[in-house]
Parts: sequence; C-alpha cells; structure tokens
Amino acid sequence: MSPTRSAAAAPPASRGARACVALLLACSSAALSPALAAGCVAPGTWARPQDGAAETLDPREWYARLAGARVVLLGEHHDSVEQHRWQLQVIAGLHALRPQLVIGLEMLPRRVQPVLDRWVAGGFDSEAEFLRAVDWDEVWRFDAARYQYLPILHFARMNRVPLLALNVERTLLKRVGSEGWAAIPPAAREGVGDPARPAPAYLERLREAWRQHARSGSNEPDEPAFLRFVDGQLLWDRAMAEALAARASRDSDAPLLVALLGAGHVRDGLGVPYQLDALGVDGVVKLLTIGPEPCTGLQAGTADALFGLAGDGTAGPAPLMLGVVLATAAGTGVRIERVLDGSLADTAGLQAGDLIRSVAGHPVHNPAEVAARVRPTAPGTWLPVEIERGGRRRAVLVRVPPEPGE
Repeated sequence: MSPTRSAAAAPPASRGARACVALLLACSSAALSPALAAGCVAPGTWARPQDGAAETLDPREWYARLAGARVVLLGEHHDSVEQHRWQLQVIAGLHALRPQLVIGLEMLPRRVQPVLDRWVAGGFDSEAEFLRAVDWDEVWRFDAARYQYLPILHFARMNRVPLLALNVERTLLKRVGSEGWAAIPPAAREGVGDPARPAPAYLERLREAWRQHARSGSNEPDEPAFLRFVDGQLLWDRAMAEALAARASRDSDAPLLVALLGAGHVRDGLGVPYQLDALGVDGVVKLLTIGPEPCTGLQAGTADALFGLAGDGTAGPAPLMLGVVLATAAGTGVRIERVLDGSLADTAGLQAGDLIRSVAGHPVHNPAEVAARVRPTAPGTWLPVEIERGGRRRAVLVRVPPEPGE
C-alpha cells in the first residue's frame, strides 16, 4: 500500500514524497503580507485591493453581485478558525440571496461523494461516524472540530445544501511528484485532463516555494524535481477546476458554486481561476481575507475583494507531532519511513524501519490512527509506543516536553 501522510508526520526527502510539498501553497496564508500594527482594511469590512490602496465596498451591493456569480472561491489558511468562520458567514449570506447553492470542498477526494450526499440528506448518527466514512483523518490533516470545518458541514446538512468533493486521491498526487504527469497513464489519472500551461508568474511563485521548502538529502538535479513539483500543483488546481466546471454545466439552471480551498489556489487568479478560465468557465469571483496590515502590501488583482479580520485566528499551538514519516504496512502495522533529526521520535530512539504496533496502549493500523493517538497527549507527560524492530517487540517511551514556562 502506498505511504500515507499523517498529522504526526512530516514530508520526507524522497522523490515520491515531494508531491506533498505541492500542497504548501494550498496551506499558505490568505493574508497578503506579515501583519503590522496599522490596518488597511478594517475588521468586518469588504474592500477591493488596488496598488497600495483598498477601495471600501458596500456590503449589500457586494453580496448582490456575489449572488449573481457562477463560482465564488473562498481562499483559506487551513489552520485559521477565524477564516473558516468568515467562510460560513459568506455562505450563509449567499444562501439567503440564492438558496440554490453548492459548497465545494478541496479537502475531500471525489470517491467520497456518496458519503457527502448521505450526510446532507440527514444520514449518519454522529459527526464521528461521518468523519470516519469520508476518511477525514486520512485525506485531510486538519482536525474538523478544532479548525471549525464542522459548522460549515452542519450548515450544509441543516439547509440541505449539496456538498461537492473537488479533489483526487493523494496517492495520485504523490505518484505525480515521483514520476511526473506525463508518465501517468490515462486510466490512472482519475479522469483529470491535461492542465493548462501555467502563467510565468505562477511558475515564479512555485519556484520560490520550492526553494524555501525543498528538502535536503536528494542527489538528483533540482530542475527535474521542481518540474514534477509543478505537475503536482497543476494537478491539484486542474482537478478542482474540472469538478467545479462539470457541476456548473450539469444543470440548465446552474446553482451558485462556493468553493473552500487554500488561498494559494486563489491568489492573483493563477491557480484554480486560471484553470477555470481555460475550461471556459466565466463569472468566477476570488475572495480572500486580510489581517491588520498596511496598504503598502496590496496589489490590484490579488483578489476581487478582501474581507478584514482582526487576526489570523489560528487554533492555538500546533498539534503534537512525533516527527516521523509513516506508511501503512499491510497486515503488520504502521512503518516508520523516516525520523526527523531532533524530533521527539529521534530523541526517544525510534528508527526508520520500525513498525508501530500501538500508541498509548491502543493498536494502530494506519498513519491516521497514530496521529489520533498522539495528538491528545498532555505536555510534560510520557507517551508509550510499542514497536517491532528486527522481529522483536519492545516498548519505547516518548517524552512530551512541557508547555513553555512550566
């Protein structure tokens, strides 16, 4: 079975796993520059970005315009609670004006569409049952409750608003990162067509992201690896654009499509909007948020409008991570592919090749289960991990450091 990244893992240095780096832009902040003291767009205000300035928009007129669009893209920073609250506010406002609405989700692959349909129709006895059915912890590393995705999902269920899975499997993304898009046979592409060639500005942005986040330890030339990285990013953009385009053209009286996706896929119109344009989809509106920043960082065209927030609203400290790259080992547990230097796992003596059998006394069978058992561990305590090494089982205690100041 192909390795699966978990919330307890970090990207490896191998060629195949460089596909994971393609998601870095998806996770980039919707803010336009580092937050400074003076604000350009007041909290609770809509504004149109210009070069070094922002034009305040009348909210009633702006919502009326949004309600007439075909596609509204809401860019997010995935760990920002405040941005997910903003997304819910926009969805609720648009639903009041145009009830025939569909919510598209970057987070989920297309194979779970029947599960989304069942959730919206009132199925499932609990949130936990639904999240297991969509493999949330497997396919999306941001906790649905912690980061306030659940209120959006409940809004859709309460109002019978269809949810649309926009993405492909991460295994395909990983394969593209290893082999390149051209090497993937058509039957393995999950129905995704060839992406439109990226704009030069997009390539420049991707190259900068590659330079900042590319892992050391690879002896291959940088350019082939970078081109595969670009292929992975374009796959992500194209898959979402095609899903939106297909839904927009399915009905004669098409609904308003509101998509939740990473800000890097929205900003400057270079990601998903660019691919939608290549597919002939017009009426696309790009929305982002902005924190307490000066106007000097603004540029015309960054988005069609910005909504001012008082802060980024991240959900507190990042979840606990062991510092390992994990893969499911069929029938044998969870295999450690790599241990990051200086990580909790490294300090505890865990090694690449170890099989994790249980965490905190609970058997684990995949990386998501490892992450779920690691995350709740209290600071300043010890986490017992049972491993198998060289055919022999042993117990390892991972020390979780206390909170700063304790």
